[in-house]
Parts: sequence; C-alpha cells; structure tokens
Amino acid sequence: MIQRQTILLVDDEIHHLKVLIKAFLNDYRVLFARSGDEALQLVQQDAPDLIVLDVMMPEMDGYRLLELLRRDAALRQVPVIFLTGRDTEADERRGLEMGAVDYWTKPVSIDIARIRARNHLELKRHRDLLAKLAITDPLCNIANRRGFEDYLAREWRCAARAGQPVSLLMIDIDFFKAFNDHYGHPAGDQCLRQVAALIGSALSRPADLAARYGGEEFVCVLPETAAEGALVLANRVRDAVANSALMHGDSPLGERLTISLGVATLKPSTANEPADLIERADRALYDAKKAGRDRIAVADYERGSV
Repeated sequence: MIQRQTILLVDDEIHHLKVLIKAFLNDYRVLFARSGDEALQLVQQDAPDLIVLDVMMPEMDGYRLLELLRRDAALRQVPVIFLTGRDTEADERRGLEMGAVDYWTKPVSIDIARIRARNHLELKRHRDLLAKLAITDPLCNIANRRGFEDYLAREWRCAARAGQPVSLLMIDIDFFKAFNDHYGHPAGDQCLRQVAALIGSALSRPADLAARYGGEEFVCVLPETAAEGALVLANRVRDAVANSALMHGDSPLGERLTISLGVATLKPSTANEPADLIERADRALYDAKKAGRDRIAVADYERGSV
C-alpha cells in the first residue's frame, strides 16, 4: 500500500486555509500553519512532501521562510509552491528564482490546484525513489556503502553538537570465499541476504543503521552509543548469526557459519573525523580475524589499539 503523501499549507488567512484543506484532505495527509515560525517548527518534526506557502504574512514572509528552508539539507528538496494575491511578473520571477516550483495566484482554482499539486507530488515521489535506490544495496536491501557514509557523516555532525560518542561495528563473514566455492554463488547471495537480515534484527533502535560495506563485509552505525553499549550490540549480532544455525560445510571452524567483528567508539571533535572511526573499527576487525575469527575485538577508546 502506497503511503499518503503530506502537504503543508502555510497561510495566515484562515479562510484560504480552510479552502485548501478541504481541497486536499481526501487525497493527502494535510498539515497547516498560520505563520512562518509555526511552519518551521512543524517541518522539523514532520517533513512534508509539498509546501504551499503564502508569500504575504506578518513577521516572516514567504520569501524569508523559503530561504530558511533551503538552508536545511533535509528540507532542501521539498517542493514549495508560492501562494499570493499579487499577480505581477516580478513577484513570480523572484519566487521561481529562489527555488519555488510553482506560483499560484489567489483566488486559487481548486481543480487546477489539485492537478498541479498532484504533478509536483508525483515528481517528488519519483525523486525520493531514485534517491533511495542510490543508497540501497540491491541484494541485501539495506544501506549500501554510499548510504552508510552519508548516514555516518550526518550522525557525526549531530553527535559533535550534542557532545555524544558514535560507535561502529565492522563485520566480516568468516571464510566466505570457501562458502561460495563449496555451495556456489547463488547460495552465497542467499547467505548474504540472511546475514544482513540477522544483523538488522539484532539492532534495537531506529537510529541504528546496518549497511553492506562491500563483498561479505557489513557495518553498523550506532549513534550516541558508548563503547560498553556497542560491545553489547556486537555480542547480540554475533549471537544472532550463531543461533541461526546457518551451515558452512567448508569452514575450518566447524560446519556452522560464523562472523568476526571489530568495534570502535569515538567522540567527535576537531581532532578527528568519521574516517578515523572507520579505520579503528577496521583495525579491530583485522585483529579479530588474525586471532582466529569467530570473535569480537574492541578498539581502545583513547589510543585506537585493540
């Protein structure tokens, strides 16, 4: 079932709001605000798919609100339609040059407004789908490496502002080449899908992200998670794979599939960056594999050693 898209209506005139709410309520989820400040609060809590924005409002006009929306990376791609009683080419040009996708003059024709809104929302849905495909691994249906790097960068900035740590799990399927040689590549693909699902099921919070890093390697981003909590989750992931009883008939460790994990934690600062966290987790994973695999190694919080 396709989820209903959300339209945010921003207008200080209650009569115009009621007309537009009635026009869109049957087909879309409708939010409304009567000022620019109220609209800014709403979009931070619930990002809409389309904003219909009155230009002439007291305190903060539509031009200023659009300027603020365009500064937010999460809202930059939301299409904005200007709504105004001023029917001049200069006003329309200014709005379109600022990034508005359309310009409606009051009084609005409801039938035309529905058609135009529908067209803009269909384009938005298409862009959202393409953006999702660009950051999703098609085999495992979790984030791909690009999706992981984008997400880590965003959470790193958030953690820096909040003074919170970020943890990372780096995971490798033990002797996966031998698995492919023994069972064949189709079975190997199925194994990757199963391990991805097991990793995802072991994560406990919506903010935790599982991603395929490449080949048989996976990563988990754990925002606002200290080293102790990251180790708990690493054990949960390892146990999930162990308890699944996935078979690996050509593994030196026995006839079951196992994984190795590297765990690293850093508190973002001016002295480090996301690449440092990845490097520490990668070194910890290397040590786990070097020590015999089917185990977890934790990078030291301060020195980066294992």
